[in-house]
Amino acid sequence: MKSLTKKEEEIMDILWSQGPMRVKDIQDLYDDPKPHVNTISTLIRILEDKGYVGYEPTGKAYRYYALVSKDSFKKHTLTKIISEYFNNSYLGAVSSLVEEEKISVEDLKGLIEKVENAAKNKK
Repeated sequence: MKSLTKKEEEIMDILWSQGPMRVKDIQDLYDDPKPHVNTISTLIRILEDKGYVGYEPTGKAYRYYALVSKDSFKKHTLTKIISEYFNNSYLGAVSSLVEEEKISVEDLKGLIEKVENAAKNKK
């Protein structure tokens, strides 16, 4: 799975939340100043090339839809970050969050409890 730019991810967020849409419908969801239709079309083509978006004809236009789920994208992105920045160490990533006070010890204890319960339920 290839990484996405911020603008590509914006388009994917729209498709994930709204479902299949035409380029004009996507443009209508943006605040002013709206990106040009050609800009959105270019981003959609890039997303197609990366394997994130498919399309179906609807009259004279196409309706675009996500081929990759948001959950799958999040998991891939997290794995990539942990691989690149934490030498494949999930423990290193969590330790960093605790050290930077982005996650509290209480939250960490709750996470451990959740993992232990999930492991018990699998048995």
